[in-house]
Amino acid sequence: MPVLSFCAMLVLIDIGSVALAAAPTDPRALELAWHRCLRDSYAHQPPGQSRAGDERNALDECKVQEDAFVASLMAAGPAQDGRTGTVWSRTWAAFVEPLTAWIGGLRR
Repeated sequence: MPVLSFCAMLVLIDIGSVALAAAPTDPRALELAWHRCLRDSYAHQPPGQSRAGDERNALDECKVQEDAFVASLMAAGPAQDGRTGTVWSRTWAAFVEPLTAWIGGLRR
């Protein structure tokens, strides 16, 4: 039985990759498809798991859509406003690091 399940999984993964290969490379459309997949996957998680477990499982199930979305962003080149990825990462870090430190302080 496990061999049959493994074969079925390979067939389903192959069908998903073929569907994405035929899908448009518009980053916005791929982002919407990824978010739709996350919402659907999150809604069908088994009861009794933690929220973090539900989120990890949903992200794992939608990895193919996420990869396609990220690849389309990377292929599109730099951001429209001229900022490089380094500037965006520094901006993000400047926002997230103080926020996570503050949340960590609340937990103590």
